[in-house]
Amino acid sequence: MSAIAREFEDASVLDLAALRRMSYAELDELYRNARRPGFVSDLDGHARGAMLAWRRPRSGPIAWWLRVFGASTAFPWEGKSFTGASDDGTGINRVTLFGKRKWFPFKTRFDKSFLDGKPTFVLDYSGPGNPPLIRSIVDEIREVAPGLYLGPAALNFRGRPRPVLFFAVSHR
Repeated sequence: MSAIAREFEDASVLDLAALRRMSYAELDELYRNARRPGFVSDLDGHARGAMLAWRRPRSGPIAWWLRVFGASTAFPWEGKSFTGASDDGTGINRVTLFGKRKWFPFKTRFDKSFLDGKPTFVLDYSGPGNPPLIRSIVDEIREVAPGLYLGPAALNFRGRPRPVLFFAVSHR
């Protein structure tokens, strides 16, 4: 068991602040050891969001700036709102840019992870209502603590998801 897994064996100590302190590699390990939500409806409602760590750059001034900006109140992404009934659902991002907005709808489903092939909860932006770049986004999430979900955001490139960053959403 790695140091990060041992440190967070007790999921009650995990929150958005703890996730923000982790590196991309630590978040990747935590995600790979997490479980998918039990039901689509587990995520119903308005979850607070946090951008956590970019795949590249891993260090240096750009990485520092991205982490600081992502954690600041100036960062425009507030989180995601989910609605689900059975195995499928929908959602939308909540953004504060030129006022409060709901942008970039997505559909949700249970599927295999593009990272490790294990069960996960997929957020699919490929619907025709989104701009082309947004349609190429695929997010996944797994539950790392009660009400706290972690996942990679990826861009489809040549038919294959390429992870870009880790994010989290919280119902706590």
